[in-house]
Amino acid sequence: MPRTLNVILTALAPTVWGSTYIVTTELLPEGYPITAAMLRALPAGLLLLLLVRSLPRGRWIARAFVLGALNFSVFWWLLFVSAYRLPGGVAATIGAVQPLIVLVLARHLMGQPITGTGLIAGIVGVGGVGLLVLTPEATLDTVGIIAALGGATSMALGTVLTKTWQPPVSPLTFTAWQLTAGGILLLPAALLFEPSLPPLSTANVLGFVYLGLVGGAITYILWFRGIALLGPSAVSPLGRLSPVAAVLLGWFLLNQTLTPLQVVGMLLALASAWFGQKSQQTPTMVAQPPQRA
Repeated sequence: MPRTLNVILTALAPTVWGSTYIVTTELLPEGYPITAAMLRALPAGLLLLLLVRSLPRGRWIARAFVLGALNFSVFWWLLFVSAYRLPGGVAATIGAVQPLIVLVLARHLMGQPITGTGLIAGIVGVGGVGLLVLTPEATLDTVGIIAALGGATSMALGTVLTKTWQPPVSPLTFTAWQLTAGGILLLPAALLFEPSLPPLSTANVLGFVYLGLVGGAITYILWFRGIALLGPSAVSPLGRLSPVAAVLLGWFLLNQTLTPLQVVGMLLALASAWFGQKSQQTPTMVAQPPQRA
């Protein structure tokens, strides 16, 4: 498959993730962030396990839980903490440093060189997201900043390890393992720290189904597939499509304002996503025959 098509398919994932905020605020019951994250991961993971009928064995059990924690449990937990402690614009801007963290981790864990174009694209992307989402009323909070940086680091490490730890299974199976492991880790936290869900409305159910199947299972299959084919440093900049999609959806569906400065930020974020992944072009990996772990 041509590289451009692989990039487009991978880019669909963060674009869809941009709808998470509007779905959460408009369709889900308020005050259940950990429960919502668990219900986004665990049912989707179990459904995919029923489809693939394959469980991790040996070392892949521990690795699935490590990746499930980094890509889902820890990342979503810190994401919610930062969202509660910081204005959304500040949290999104701090989160935009993730591609820069991926560059550093890929250099140390995979020996991948840091290119000047990739570094510049990463810095420009942070500035673009800042222009897109920051407001003059934005305030800072130490715990929120630490949580936002921790969440970006967790997802960055998960992205690099997803490439480094490639099991002899399909992206569908690998996604099933990680979603299920991440949901299992979130389950006790949801039971311990949050009250039971109230009776769910039709809108609530639709919201959970959308976030689990579309925003969880389908998009993460595309995302992990992209990491395997394109590499973490090429895929990570595409994550900046998420705040772009979120702002556009808010403007289109909720009649939120879209200022000229935000349009400039959007263009910078899109340019950084494009040049960031182009700077890391590597040949598409050739599929290897399955091996027993």
